[in-house]
Amino acid sequence: MDIHVYYWVGLTIFFIIMLCLDLLVFQRNSHTIAFREAIIFSIMWIGLALIFGIIVYYSFGTNSALEYYGAYLVELSLSVDNLFVFILLFSFFNVPQKYRHKVLFWGIIGAFIMRIVFILVGIKLIREFEWLLYIFGLILIYSAIKLLTSRGKKVSVDKNPVVRIVGKFLPVTDGYLDGQFFVRKNKKIIFTPLFLTLIVVETTDIMFALDSIPAVFGVTLDPFIAFSSNAFAVLGLRALYFAIANLIELIRFLNYGLAVILFFIGIKMLIGHFFEIPIYITLLVIALILFITITLSILYPEKNKECL
Repeated sequence: MDIHVYYWVGLTIFFIIMLCLDLLVFQRNSHTIAFREAIIFSIMWIGLALIFGIIVYYSFGTNSALEYYGAYLVELSLSVDNLFVFILLFSFFNVPQKYRHKVLFWGIIGAFIMRIVFILVGIKLIREFEWLLYIFGLILIYSAIKLLTSRGKKVSVDKNPVVRIVGKFLPVTDGYLDGQFFVRKNKKIIFTPLFLTLIVVETTDIMFALDSIPAVFGVTLDPFIAFSSNAFAVLGLRALYFAIANLIELIRFLNYGLAVILFFIGIKMLIGHFFEIPIYITLLVIALILFITITLSILYPEKNKECL
């Protein structure tokens, strides 16, 4: 049996155990996630991700470890940008603080499943049709331009087709009814606004994947490395939301930094057949761009900008 199979099974079991602990132990009762609690869990997930990179190093070598860390940095930075949308969604649906973790928990489980499918199918297609790398490269360059041109624009949630369709054809209650996704009334199932929020979170994550998955392919085409780096970043996103939701807008140059990263990886994919950029250069470039982005945001904060 291929050694990768044992790693796949072991990592999947680990994620299932962590999710069960989170749902049945740490978050058994709905409550508002305090900043201190969120920081602890964020550090835990980032620490586990870094430790797993060491395991990759000793199991598969230096190049695989560098690919893992590079893909993890890309996915984590894009996930931070996605927090803007989560903040907007929760504000639009007026979701109470104590129920937001529940939406993110189930939403990220859905994202976890969808992304493993996207990664496995995407890598298989790339290996069969290598020219798809050029398509993904162009998608990343387009995404980079879109990030720059959409700076400051608001996402119109009320115009979201999912909101319109689900809200029109499914019976939805007025209140959140103790954090339930649906209730039974007169032998009929009636959904709550929390379920509607979950559906929108799931559909928006599909849109996020259109940027993040091709970006990961620009760093590695190893399915195990791509999945593990993606999974650690996505599963740590819940805690990260509560840790920096009120600080995210202070990183004023985040969009610019992410645009440069996506553009760089897109170019890397387009020229990869003629000139291969070493993985350690890719990792250094990504880390340097993120460092410059955060440093400039701290040194030149936006005037009169209040946190959410």
